[in-house]
Amino acid sequence: MKEITANEVQQLIDQGKKLNLIDVREVDEVQAGHIPDVMHIPLGLLEFRLHELNKNESYIMVCRSGARSGRATQLLEDNGFDASNMAGGMLAWEGKVQI
Repeated sequence: MKEITANEVQQLIDQGKKLNLIDVREVDEVQAGHIPDVMHIPLGLLEFRLHELNKNESYIMVCRSGARSGRATQLLEDNGFDASNMAGGMLAWEGKVQI
């Protein structure tokens, strides 16, 4: 499974790169603070919403600590998507947070 650090994600954002970030935490967790412009799909719904994603795009999966996003990354990879897990999740995120 591919991984990317929170710092690497921040650097890509700072460089103006368009990233496809998917936060797989629960609604209340996302409402408490999330990376700006992130797409929210709770982990339990991800397999039912794969049709909303494009296999020609790359995705970075985000959760609180990196465990749920790791499962999400594996699910996407198993279904033919290019996905990376943001290691450490929001606990490692030092960038801007939107509430």
